[in-house]
Amino acid sequence: MAGNVADDADPDPAATPDPLPDTDRDAAELVTALREARDRRAAADEAVAEHGEATLETVSDAVARADRLLERYVDSATGTGDFQAYVEFQGEFAGVVEGLDEDTPGYEAFERANEAVDGRRLSESDFERAREALAPARDLADRLAEREDAQTALYEAERDVERRVDELDDRIADLARLVELGEADLTAPTEELHDPIAAYNDAVRDAFQTFLRDGAAREVLAFVAEAAATPFVDYTAPPPELRSYLDSSSAGEESISDLLEYADYSASKLSHYVEDSGTFAARVRPHRTYLERLAADPLTVDWPPPEAETLRFQRDELVSLVATFAPESVVARARELRAVADHPEYDRLRRAAEAESELSDAEADRVASGAVDAELTAARRRRAALAEALDADD
Repeated sequence: MAGNVADDADPDPAATPDPLPDTDRDAAELVTALREARDRRAAADEAVAEHGEATLETVSDAVARADRLLERYVDSATGTGDFQAYVEFQGEFAGVVEGLDEDTPGYEAFERANEAVDGRRLSESDFERAREALAPARDLADRLAEREDAQTALYEAERDVERRVDELDDRIADLARLVELGEADLTAPTEELHDPIAAYNDAVRDAFQTFLRDGAAREVLAFVAEAAATPFVDYTAPPPELRSYLDSSSAGEESISDLLEYADYSASKLSHYVEDSGTFAARVRPHRTYLERLAADPLTVDWPPPEAETLRFQRDELVSLVATFAPESVVARARELRAVADHPEYDRLRRAAEAESELSDAEADRVASGAVDAELTAARRRRAALAEALDADD
C-alpha cells in the first residue's frame, strides 16, 4: 500500500487486505475533515475581516431589531388593524434604518425593506417583502454565526484526530509488545527463575496465614502498617480508628480470625468476649471487609517477575518484613531471591516467562507470520500522517 493516508483505501481490498481493523480505516477521512474544517474557518475569518467584526455586529443588531418589529406588528399594523400600532411600527422601523450610516454594508437592504412597509396601508405581503429585502443584510450578519460554527467544526475535527492518535498510540504499544514477546526464546529454562520464586511465595503464604490465625491482631496490624510504608510491598494501611482501638483494648490481643468471628455475634453474646461490646461493634464491624482481605499477596513476587533491579529492592524489603513474623526457613527463601535477581540470564529468562504468560498461540502465529509487523508498520504510518495533519499550520 502507498505510504500516505489518502491512499490507504486500496482499490482492490480483496487482493490486498488492509491488516488493520475497521476502526482504523477512516484516517484519510479524518484528515480530509480536518482540512475542510480549517478551510471553512479560514473562509469564515476572511468573510468577517472583509467588513470588520464591529461593523457586522452593528448590521446583526439592526437585522435583529428589524425582524423583531416585523414579527411584533405583522398582525396589529396590517389591514384595518390598530392605527396607533401602524404609526408606531413605521416610526420604529424607519428609526432602525436612520440609525445606520449610509456606508454601512447592507444599508440598501434596510432601505428597500423600509420602502416595502412605507405605505398608507400595509398587508402581510408587505411584511414578507420587507423580510425578503433584508436577506442581503441578514447574510452579512450571519457571517459572525458562521465563523462561530466553523470554529466549533474545527474543534470537533481536531478532537476526532487527537482521539484517533491516542487510539493508535495504544494500538502501537500493544503491537510493539507482541513483537517484543514474539522475539523471546520460548525454549529458555524459565524454571530457573520460577522455582525459587514459587517456593518463596508458597512459604510466605503459609507463614502469613499462620500469623493471621495465631498472632495478636494489634501485632498483625502493626506489621501491615510498617509494610504499607514501604515502596515495594503494596499493603493498604490499617484504618487509624481500628488500629487505635486494638492498641488500647484487650481485644487487640485476640487473633484476626477471632475478631472476625466476634463481629458476627449478637451484643449479648459479644459481651462475654470483649470488654465493651458497643465500642467493639463501632470500631471493628465497619472494617470487617478490610480484615477479611488481609492476605500474603503483597508479600509475594509476581510471575512473570519484575525487572532485576526492582526484584533486588523488593527482596531487601521482604527479608526485613518477613523476619518479623515468619520462621527462619521462610526468611531464607526470601534471601534466595537475591540470587534469582542476579541470575546471569535474568533478562532473557524473564522475557521468555512474559511470552509464556502473555502470548497466546494465535498471537505467536501472527508474530511469526509477519502479520503483527505489518499491522505495526501500518499503524505507525497512519499515526504519523494524522499527527502531521494535526500539526500542519494551514
